[in-house]
Amino acid sequence: MIAAENVVERGRHTGDFADTITLDEGQRHRRRMAMVSDGGIAFLLNLPEARLLREGDGILLDDGRVIEVKAKPEALYEVRGRDAVHLLNLAWHLGNRHLAAAIEETRILIRQDRVIREMVEGLGGTVKEVEAAFDPAGGAYASAHVHEGEAGHHPHGHGAHSHDH
Repeated sequence: MIAAENVVERGRHTGDFADTITLDEGQRHRRRMAMVSDGGIAFLLNLPEARLLREGDGILLDDGRVIEVKAKPEALYEVRGRDAVHLLNLAWHLGNRHLAAAIEETRILIRQDRVIREMVEGLGGTVKEVEAAFDPAGGAYASAHVHEGEAGHHPHGHGAHSHDH
């Protein structure tokens, strides 16, 4: 089987891509897994450590071909504030709960969660259900990516900061 042990970060591949692979955010956080590109190229992803493959990254196959990573649209919440300062305040509250978030100039994209929606709306933010590619910010602890269902697990101690849970 063809192996892939390296990733070319987005914007660094200068040639043509051999194919694409379209994955949601959860499927893009990988270390080792058999995969099949959108056009049918089967390969074994075998990275030295788990990482989040980003939209536009290239998976370098051992035969020299490069597969472009595409982010599959997912059901998300689009969070907006009244103004930039209010949006920053909402971002702080989301970050305080260790939520994966894609932060843009005028909105924040997060996974759908009824409790979080109620919190954001209670803080005066607007929440809209959208289908979009989810490419969350890496953050200070990006190498210890927390997956859905691991609530309460943190890759760091709590001595340096305090927050609500």
